[in-house]
Amino acid sequence: MDCDREELRALSAAVLAVTSHLSVREVLQTIVTSARRLLDAEYAALGVPDAGGSFAEFVVDGVSDAQWRAIGPLPRQHGLLGVLMRDPRPVRLDDIRQHPRFEGWPPAHPDMVDFVGVPIIDGTEILGALFLANKRSPGGFTADDEDLLRLLAGHAAIALVNARLFERNRELSIVEERSRIAHELHDAVTQKLFSLRLTAEAARTLLSRDPARADAELANVRRLAAEAVDEVRAIVVGLRPVDLAGDGLDVALRKQIELLDRVHGATVRFDASPIPRMGAGREEALYRIAQEALHNALRHGAPSAVDIRLQAHDGVVVLEVADDGLGFDPAEAAPTGQLGIASMRERAVAVGGNLTVASQSGEGTTVRVEVPTDG
Repeated sequence: MDCDREELRALSAAVLAVTSHLSVREVLQTIVTSARRLLDAEYAALGVPDAGGSFAEFVVDGVSDAQWRAIGPLPRQHGLLGVLMRDPRPVRLDDIRQHPRFEGWPPAHPDMVDFVGVPIIDGTEILGALFLANKRSPGGFTADDEDLLRLLAGHAAIALVNARLFERNRELSIVEERSRIAHELHDAVTQKLFSLRLTAEAARTLLSRDPARADAELANVRRLAAEAVDEVRAIVVGLRPVDLAGDGLDVALRKQIELLDRVHGATVRFDASPIPRMGAGREEALYRIAQEALHNALRHGAPSAVDIRLQAHDGVVVLEVADDGLGFDPAEAAPTGQLGIASMRERAVAVGGNLTVASQSGEGTTVRVEVPTDG
């Protein structure tokens, strides 16, 4: 009984947290794990369909990572899964293999016998399905099990509806951000480009009759062009973070880096291995440190290439930003905070991490930060 109370308490906390920092996938995973334990099942899964006949979300419990990889691609919306995605009635079976829509499993899929599944419903819309298989205690799944699973499916519906609302708000924020960027581009960059055009016209006019003045005007052209480029880069670097809670750190960084690679002369590359989800504070700290390190490299280092690596091992996420630029003496830069080293180090320490900077004049710079995934 105490175990059941703990599971329900954890479930309730996760559902409430969907309005704050937990991602919807984390909430759905908690629901699936709680369902399997509360109903004493061997396997549990939750699927949210997409428009292409597959699943936008598919979370499981009771299947190891190795088993999941061996099973292969996500299932399609066919067979009994398809029934649950279209019919609002629960399905409870003593033997799933006897259902007329049963179509078998991939070779590495575990064997399943007794089964209970309920749709996740918001009003009249089916958002997904929650299902369990192979009850450990004798007798198979009961009507009480089915009722409890309905309750859990209701929690999943809350999480999914909230996620939709959050996504709509995020889309509105993106529109507002685009408007802000357009305004800044108009105010800061357009004026410089207008001056640049007038100066270039003046230089062209003077070229044949006053080469010295034409040369001076061309120097102004170069200066104005450099300032315009700097303004664009500053606007890009100043973009607010993408939705870390929805995208995850690796996806958010990849989006930012792809953008920087397009607008800078240097090649900006990203290499990431699968990263476990961390708390919002740690993900934001790593994102901000990456932004600062990238800004420093591109604005001060004059590199031809910047490489960003993001990896996880032994309970630690490691972020490295390495460039082949001018480099500097860290002992001279650190006391004044010239390149934001103090700020980056403070961010890392605040989330239990550690930051190091390796650099030498003429040999580039590497910023490395290690942050624990939990604790």
